[in-house]
Amino acid sequence: MSTETTPDRIIFFPITLFGAIMGYAGLTIGFHNAHTILGMSQTVALALTAITTLFFIMVALAYGVKLLKYKDAVTKEINHPIAVNFFPTASISLLLLSVLYKDIAPTLSEGMFIIGALAQLVLTFYVVQSWILHEKWQINQMTPAWFIPVVGNIVAPLPAMQFGFHEIAWFYFSIGLVFWLILLAIVMYRLFFHPPMLRLMEPTLFILIAPPAMGFLSYLAIQHGDSIDNFGRVLYYTALFFALLLFTQIWRFIKVPFSLSWWAYTFPIATIANASFMMYEKLHMNAFGFFAAFFLSVLSALVLHLTLKTFIAIKNKKLCIPPPAEPKQVEPSETEQNQG
Repeated sequence: MSTETTPDRIIFFPITLFGAIMGYAGLTIGFHNAHTILGMSQTVALALTAITTLFFIMVALAYGVKLLKYKDAVTKEINHPIAVNFFPTASISLLLLSVLYKDIAPTLSEGMFIIGALAQLVLTFYVVQSWILHEKWQINQMTPAWFIPVVGNIVAPLPAMQFGFHEIAWFYFSIGLVFWLILLAIVMYRLFFHPPMLRLMEPTLFILIAPPAMGFLSYLAIQHGDSIDNFGRVLYYTALFFALLLFTQIWRFIKVPFSLSWWAYTFPIATIANASFMMYEKLHMNAFGFFAAFFLSVLSALVLHLTLKTFIAIKNKKLCIPPPAEPKQVEPSETEQNQG
């Protein structure tokens, strides 16, 4: 089948593009916090809400066409050890849009939450079952992208608390927190003791920031945001540590060739920016205001840069193309380990 014509190119439309929606939604929430906490004009937040919504509709329609016309391609993607973890980015995007629309259109916001939360739960069941009842996953296939289904559950309490679903919020928060701790140990083991990840997957290391930062925001929402307790501090400072650690390696990440995996930078940076806004609002310490402004500035520049890069890729017909063959990563033999 030819992939040069427009109708055929849709078969390669990547599920990972929903990650860009998460980045835009996180940026929008950041500017909303800048409005409510710092007094910045609300115009930017409202404009970004419209842009985020438009992008979500475009990506959802494109992937919907792919699902209807090329079900086998979607099946192949959902059985891929890395791509499967990006399917929850669609439900996470809906949950984040629910947060954005809570004051603009409450009924629409609640509908987005219900659909997003149900979809997230179904996808969590599917992904966790694929982890447990498998005959194919290998430790070298694991990347921080495996956190994404977990992050989705930790996002759910934010919109849930908007509508008074207190126990539902605790349900999703509990799932996300427990699986984050389990996966964190496995991911660290993989990173410490096995061959490095593929270069193009290195941006996914930023996903390490998202679970504790998002967990902090959701925990604060569940606790009605009255004050920062010690558990909240543990979550925030864990996220801040990962953020600072990764930013010390920024030149390494800049050298990674551009691909859609670069969008993995955006949502985690958004979570630590928004968590810092909350710390600044509750504790009134200027250091947290600095962190919030710094991370939001970096995120703004990054989203603009990636948007331009992505549109250039679309213009040059480099977006919906067959994925390159993955090189095999070979474990060192026992003899090689002894010689080393």
